[in-house]
Amino acid sequence: MRLILLEKVMNLGNLGDTVDVKSGYGRNFLVPQGKAVPATNDNVAMFEARRAELEAAANEKLAEAEKRRGGIEELVLEMSANASDEGKLFGSIGPREIAVAATEKGVELEKAEVIMGEGPIRETGEYDVLVQLHADVETTIKVIVTSEE
Repeated sequence: MRLILLEKVMNLGNLGDTVDVKSGYGRNFLVPQGKAVPATNDNVAMFEARRAELEAAANEKLAEAEKRRGGIEELVLEMSANASDEGKLFGSIGPREIAVAATEKGVELEKAEVIMGEGPIRETGEYDVLVQLHADVETTIKVIVTSEE
């Protein structure tokens, strides 16, 4: 499936790139999310007419993400969970719990922005968790997990 990207997509391309993707990825994710349109002659003409508008919107999103990064970088989340004597949690702490804890501290964070490549936290200790606010903007937050007494 041939698509024109309307915004930068991680590991795929930049605004205005024409890319070939699998049909399901294009039909079920990129097009419904407004990240791409099919590469027809009409859509190419429409894109060229709206290029400046789309680039301005992309720059605005990037600036907003950079601004949000400043408030997130120094964030330290202290979370307590039910744990055994050895420090293993009864359960786990995943992206949803981290996003909720950050929002409670006054920093808006979505579950999808929290990237936990090694999986959920299952032991007490200090962890650096990756937060991806935009395709070009990443930062880390410190999560300290302690045992409930």
